[in-house]
Amino acid sequence: MTIREITKIVEEIAPLQYAEDFDNVGLLVGNPNTKVTRVLVTLDTLEEVIEEAIKKNCNLIISFHPIIFSGLKKFNGKNYVERAVIKAIQNNIAIYATHTALDNSIIGVNAKICEVLGLNNPKILIPKTQTIQKLTTYIPLKDAEKLRLALFDAGAGNIGNYDQCSFNMDGFGTYRANKNANPTIGEKEILHQENETCITVIFEKHLEHKVLNALFNNHPYEEVAYEIITLNNKNQHIGLGMIGKLTNTLDEVEFLKFVKERMNTKCVRHSKLLQNKVKKVAVLGGSGSFAIEEAINQGADAFITSDIKYHEFYRADSNILLVDVGHYESEQFTKNLLVDYLTKKIPNFAIILSETNTNSIYYL
Repeated sequence: MTIREITKIVEEIAPLQYAEDFDNVGLLVGNPNTKVTRVLVTLDTLEEVIEEAIKKNCNLIISFHPIIFSGLKKFNGKNYVERAVIKAIQNNIAIYATHTALDNSIIGVNAKICEVLGLNNPKILIPKTQTIQKLTTYIPLKDAEKLRLALFDAGAGNIGNYDQCSFNMDGFGTYRANKNANPTIGEKEILHQENETCITVIFEKHLEHKVLNALFNNHPYEEVAYEIITLNNKNQHIGLGMIGKLTNTLDEVEFLKFVKERMNTKCVRHSKLLQNKVKKVAVLGGSGSFAIEEAINQGADAFITSDIKYHEFYRADSNILLVDVGHYESEQFTKNLLVDYLTKKIPNFAIILSETNTNSIYYL
């Protein structure tokens, strides 16, 4: 398989279109047409990880964090980023990063945290907007059903727990083909009137290419009239963080001990204890203090994230228990998620879980 083929499978779980604007995701180093020997999956692409890839004959590294985050103007090995990239290039090793594309996936980073904690019925904490698009097109009545089914097969028409959703309105369209046209219905230079159906469907924006292919391949007209607009509707299946409920209600100290054990961390930092019970829990892997108010608004008893600063703990304001488990610790299960996913998708291909511990923080 090529790098392009394997990363296309990764993008089924983490479409790059849903990464945050500030991020740097996708293929960072390498040629997408390169044949892959083996894949090494890691949280961070450090020099030690490149060395592990060399030792294990892996020429593609799939990393959660992007080793190249901001622009590189020189490659002289003066810092850990440049050294890792130079070593990768020297050894023909490609690097691909998922980062916030996987953060925003409903089966990504935060879903894995929910699984580890045993949270029930988890939902997206901060649904994204600008990720749903609406297609409107016009087609002869006799061809409408065939096109609808093709659009549904391409992934259009899914709304929550419903699929094959569309709006249809019959009317008539007019057009006149000029002498250079090749009309499939009607004659050149004669005004034509055709009974048509107006079909409207929505779809997630990463499916646009597939949906347009279905439209063009199943529409009889030489020139297809259509429009696509982006909606501001919240997408309940794409976004940051998740919120769910514990099976059993715990007091706060029990909950903190439970989190420490399940998240495999040596310590947790937390806000003032409120002497409340904990049942509803919000989670957000990585730096998530921006979501404190949203967790409160959605009635969470506790919010688990990382990188909470001193003054940000005050934002709990006696409304919630804030729990900082550490950045690495909050994302440590991500590489297992990717290995499990890729192994199921391509079971006969070598997908290797990196053994290198890339945590940059140590505890005494």
